[in-house]
Amino acid sequence: MCGIAGILKLDRSKIDSQLLKSVSSSLYTRGPDDLGFLGWSGQSSVQLSRNPDDLQNCWVGLVHRRLSILDLSEAGWQPMVTPDGRYAIVFNGEIYNYLELQAELKALGYTFHSHSDTEVLLTAYAHWGTQALNRLVGMFAFAILDTQKHSIFIARDFFGIKPLYYTHWHNGFAFASEIKALLEFPGLNHRINPQRLYDYLCLGLTDQGGETLLADIQQLPAAHYLEFSLDAPYKFDPVRYWQVNLNQRLEISFEEAAEKLRELFLNSVQLHLRSDVAVGAALSGGIDSSSIVMAMRYLEPDLEIHTFSYLADDPKVSEEKWVKIVSKAANSIMHTTQPTPTQLVEDLNHLIQVQDEPFGSTSIYAQHRVFRLAQEAGIKVMLDGQGADEMLGGYSGYLGARLASLIRQGQLGKATQFLQKASSLPNISSLKLLLIGGGFLLPENLQGAARDLVGKSFTPSWLNTTWFTEQGVMLASAPQNYKQEVFWERLKHDLENSLISLLRYEDRNSMAFSIESRVPFLTPALVNFMFSLPEEYIIAPDGTSKAVFRRAMRGIVPDAILNRRDKIGFATPEFSWLTTLSPWVEEVLHSKQSIPALKIYLVEREWQEILKGRKPFNFRIWRWLNLIRWAEKYAVKFEL
Repeated sequence: MCGIAGILKLDRSKIDSQLLKSVSSSLYTRGPDDLGFLGWSGQSSVQLSRNPDDLQNCWVGLVHRRLSILDLSEAGWQPMVTPDGRYAIVFNGEIYNYLELQAELKALGYTFHSHSDTEVLLTAYAHWGTQALNRLVGMFAFAILDTQKHSIFIARDFFGIKPLYYTHWHNGFAFASEIKALLEFPGLNHRINPQRLYDYLCLGLTDQGGETLLADIQQLPAAHYLEFSLDAPYKFDPVRYWQVNLNQRLEISFEEAAEKLRELFLNSVQLHLRSDVAVGAALSGGIDSSSIVMAMRYLEPDLEIHTFSYLADDPKVSEEKWVKIVSKAANSIMHTTQPTPTQLVEDLNHLIQVQDEPFGSTSIYAQHRVFRLAQEAGIKVMLDGQGADEMLGGYSGYLGARLASLIRQGQLGKATQFLQKASSLPNISSLKLLLIGGGFLLPENLQGAARDLVGKSFTPSWLNTTWFTEQGVMLASAPQNYKQEVFWERLKHDLENSLISLLRYEDRNSMAFSIESRVPFLTPALVNFMFSLPEEYIIAPDGTSKAVFRRAMRGIVPDAILNRRDKIGFATPEFSWLTTLSPWVEEVLHSKQSIPALKIYLVEREWQEILKGRKPFNFRIWRWLNLIRWAEKYAVKFEL
C-alpha cells in the first residue's frame, strides 16, 4: 500500500524538484517507510533517485511513497523499471494472487529479482498489456510509463478500492492518490463543481463517476483505465474493462450455492491474509466483519488475531454484546474505542484534511478512531467487511427493491406474503416497505412529488435554488429505469456508484494512520457468483437478508451472530452528539465562510426547529457543517 503521483509538463520545461518534494510530503502517511522519484526527458534512460534534486532536465516525473507490506527489502523499492528499461511503474495496492501470476509468468520464461507483487504486476503488463487487468485479484491504482511508445497508462481496480485523481493544469497534466497532493500544484483553481455540490447536499452522494466536488479535479472511475500519448495528453477517454453481468443465472440449489459461496469466501480471505507484517481486523459485531474474523481463525488456527471495534456510548446503537461474542469465539485480542462528541470537534480539522472531500455522517469519525487504535497497537494490515451489504442485500432499502421485483415480475401472491413477513423485522413496517418498493416502480415524472410527500424534496427551503439554477444544475436525482429484476439492478447500481464513497472513507481513514485496509468481499469472482444467483437466495421469502451467506457461514460463525435480524454497524448517536455540541454547531453555521448554495438564515432556523423537536433530524445537518468546514480548509471558490 502506497501513495503515487505523476507530472507531465506540456512545454517540456524542467519539473521543479520542490514541487515533487511537496507532492511526496502530502502523501507521507500513505507510505512512511520509503520514497522514490523517477524523471525522464523523453530521450535517454529514466533517472531514479530518493532525492528529486538529482533528476536532470526531466519533464516527466513519477512519485512514490512506500508502505512496506510484501517484500520489505530494497528489492521492492519503487518506481520500478523493467530490465530492458522500457516500462516503469508506480503502484498503490496489493495483488493478492501475485504468487500464482508469478508462476505463470515464470513458465513463459520470465525471471524475477524480488518477492514483491509490484514486479509481478509490471511484468504482467509488459507481457499481456491491458489484458493483464482481468487476471488480477486485488486492489490497485497504478501508472506505467512506456518509454518506447511515449505513453502513460493508468488504471484503477474493479471496485475503486484504491483512489486515483487527475487534473489538467496550466502547463501540464498530473495524477495522484489524493486530491490534497494535486492541490500542491501552483495555479490550480479550487472552484466548486455545482452539480456535485447539489448531489452532496440534497442526495448525500459523493465520489460517483469521474467528477469530484472540485471542478478542476477528476477521478478515474472504478474498473477503468486510460492511456495517453505524452505528445497529446488531452486526447483520451477512460475505458471500462470490467462490470457486473446481470444476464447470467446459475441453475443451482440453495445448498449448493451456500457450499460454493463458502469456498469462494474462504479462498478470498486466505489470499487477503498474505502479508509480511501483522494482520488485524475491524470488527463491528455484524455478520460481515464477524465472518471475516471467524474465517481468519478457521483458516489459521494459531494466528494471533487483533480485533478493533467502535463502541457507541448509547446502548441503542452499541454493538458491544456482539463484539464480545465474536472476540471470545475467535480467541482474539480485543481493542475498543468509545469516542466522545468533544473529541470529534477536536479531531475534525484533521479528519477533513484526511478525507479530502466532505463525508456523509459522523460514523466516519468512529471508523477513523478504529484505525487510530490499530496503529497504536502496531498493526499495519486490517481486514474489513466493506462491500458485503451491496452484494448481499444488507440494507433495509433492499427489502423494498425485492418487493418491487416480485410486483414487477407479476408474482403478486409472493409479494403479499413477503410484505407480511418482512414487516416483522426490526425498524420495518408494511407502510415503509410499500413506500420504498413503490419508489422503485414510480414513473420518473412522479418521483419528485413522491419525495415531497415523504419530506425528501429535491428543492428544500434551505437550498438556494436560484444559485444552482444559474449554474445549470439539475435539481433532481439521475433517473433509474428499473426493469424486471429490480433487486439485482439496484444492487448493481449501488455496487458501481454508492459503494465508492464508503471505500473512499475507508481508504483515507486507514492511510491516515499508515494502515493497509483490505476488503475480502470485493473480488470479481465473489461478486460475479453472487449476481448469478436467484434473488430469493439473497433476500429470503421472510425478508431475511444475506440468506445464502448466513447458510454458508454456519459452523464457522457463532449462531447468535448469524441469527441477528437487526443492523447497526458503525452507527453513532449523531443527534445526541450534535445536540451536546450545539454551541459549536451554531458557531460553524455563523462562519465567515460564504456558502451561496445555502440560505444560511434558514439553515440556522431549521437547526433550532430540530433542537425543539419540531422538525425531524437527519444527516443534512452534518452535511451543512462538514461543507462549511471543508470549504474553509481548502479555500473553495463558489464564484464561478
